[in-house]
Amino acid sequence: MTAPGISVVICVYTEDRWADILAAVDSVRGQSHPALETLLVVDHNTALLDRLAAEFKEPDGPVRVLANAGPRGLSAGRNTGVAASQGEVIAFLDDDAVAEPDWLRHFAEGYADPRVLAVGGRTEPVWASGRRPLWFPEEFDWVVGCTYRGLPPGRVRVRNVLGGNASFRRTAFEVAGGFATGIGRDGDRRPLGCEETELCIRLSRARPDAVLLIDDRAVIHHRVPEVRERFAYFRTRTYAEGLSKALVARSVGAAKGLESERRYTTRVLPAGIARGLRDALFARPGGAGRAGAIVAGVLSAAGGYAVGSVRARRGGARFAVPSMGQSVEPSVGGAG
Repeated sequence: MTAPGISVVICVYTEDRWADILAAVDSVRGQSHPALETLLVVDHNTALLDRLAAEFKEPDGPVRVLANAGPRGLSAGRNTGVAASQGEVIAFLDDDAVAEPDWLRHFAEGYADPRVLAVGGRTEPVWASGRRPLWFPEEFDWVVGCTYRGLPPGRVRVRNVLGGNASFRRTAFEVAGGFATGIGRDGDRRPLGCEETELCIRLSRARPDAVLLIDDRAVIHHRVPEVRERFAYFRTRTYAEGLSKALVARSVGAAKGLESERRYTTRVLPAGIARGLRDALFARPGGAGRAGAIVAGVLSAAGGYAVGSVRARRGGARFAVPSMGQSVEPSVGGAG
């Protein structure tokens, strides 16, 4: 079977990440399975758009620079990239990450099975301080956009892939629509997420035979800035995750929206607390801090979920799922 052509979409929003953006593009250029094209989608930042257009001057070259055609935010940026791409498969890479050379090759291998509609990979943190903070539990690496302890190893079937290191067949968007606007990141505002979770659950409903995979050989390295190594960000991000999960539950129902989270909170996190307390007992650095951070993270996420659920019931949470055959501008408000 012929390997699929893969378009890579990198959504960008600030000139502060200029060096990171160029490094991300260079890592795509160095793939053993060459990308069909790289699309840089700029989120409502004219100065960055002009600067990137000057950097990548050839309009028909392997790197294309586009303006986000929808509302501000990561979801609409991704939808813009999907609509403009030409590949059978569309891969997404964070603008502050670099991919290992075989990243796309491992993605392509997953699509040998025609039932596979999405393949994700493993994201490793690159800490600005040079090492993981002693108090920061691996079970919460999703806080900084990375693969967390508790995910199964190898190439395995999952409910959803993680958005900063993921790929989808084009047909996935044709049958399920695009990323929902109003759920995910919006520049420097509250660090919401879960737009890829909502999409994957919606995709599985539209195509019950669909297979979604994570292959931990498809590795990227994600930079974690110093501000995200602090407990204040940890608390803010976990609270925002609770808000986001409430939106997902409103869209697809709590049974599916919280299916993986139940195992995570009842098995993975208690084991993490036990490890932290054991380390504290043996006077190993950071053990008590990690156990405390897990408890704090759970409480913060639960608080966000409660607030988000109330807002959703009162009609304060509004988002849209665009049809990828049409404009990526939101056409409806809310979801029931």
